[in-house]
Amino acid sequence: MKTLISYYSRTGHAEAMAKAVAEGVEEEGISPEVKTIEETTIEDLLKADCIVMGCPTYYGSMPWEVKKLIDRSVRYHGKLRGKVGAAFSTSANVGGGNETTILSIIRAMLTHGMIVQGNPDFDHYGPVAIEKPTSKDLEKCRLLGKRVASLGKKLHD
Repeated sequence: MKTLISYYSRTGHAEAMAKAVAEGVEEEGISPEVKTIEETTIEDLLKADCIVMGCPTYYGSMPWEVKKLIDRSVRYHGKLRGKVGAAFSTSANVGGGNETTILSIIRAMLTHGMIVQGNPDFDHYGPVAIEKPTSKDLEKCRLLGKRVASLGKKLHD
């Protein structure tokens, strides 16, 4: 099973979160592919069984680099159907728009027919961090990676 973790990060905060998600995926016995958004191709999305995207929040939404990849995926509408999806985000402050950023990514995943699992315990839509991720934030990312990989194994093995 192939799991792609694609992130955009200027400060290294989203990168740290992506690496923690990858650790969680590895704990489930799966070797994830971690790439920056700029390195991620449409082919990467098409080949993956699970896709996790993460980024900082800019004005309550995803940066244009992430939106550009999602917009390019429109040509392949329906080709991501049944893949597991998830998202995470960082922002400068508590009211910085993390949830709206995550939901904008998830909304695109749902439009593609992807399967997104919420979390009833915490960070319901996906892990968030304010500024530099804390050890607690990174643990939530590891748990996200484990949940995505576990669901992916159930659906794709």
